[in-house]
Amino acid sequence: MENAITNPSAGSPTDQAPADPSATDDMLATQPIGYWSGLAHTTVTRHLRDAMARIDVTQPQYWVLNRVDGGPAAPTRAEVVAQLTPLADGPHEMSRVVDQLNHRGWLRIDAEERLHLTEAGEAARVRLRAMVTELRAVVHRGISDEEYVAALKVLRTMVANVEGERGAP
Repeated sequence: MENAITNPSAGSPTDQAPADPSATDDMLATQPIGYWSGLAHTTVTRHLRDAMARIDVTQPQYWVLNRVDGGPAAPTRAEVVAQLTPLADGPHEMSRVVDQLNHRGWLRIDAEERLHLTEAGEAARVRLRAMVTELRAVVHRGISDEEYVAALKVLRTMVANVEGERGAP
């Protein structure tokens, strides 16, 4: 059974089927997670970024505004860039975003390279937060909090399983 994957909780192998967007519920257990998680990521990210583009904002700009607002002490430019670069489209994107927001007047950078939201930046962050909350409601329509939590737990376990395999001899 070279195409079979053993499902430890079920005790029996589950064949991996090709990705099928029209798979019925009883076929979902055989569907590839990479296809479905990738499709979900692409679709949701495009939805969010398209909405933000209509008001001339990018998702990475929103990330920076939230990160600068997100702690008791103002973060440094280097801290924000280091924290957000793994999410970015490239190694230099977050530094550029900080510059864009500074130029736009939404961020102020002090002498120690600490980032602070300006009044305009805080107003933009609040406005974007409301928009993202509305967009989230569209994405989550028909999904209970319990179902959402269960889906994230499954994804988190899958990530842990794969990362555990990397360290295995």
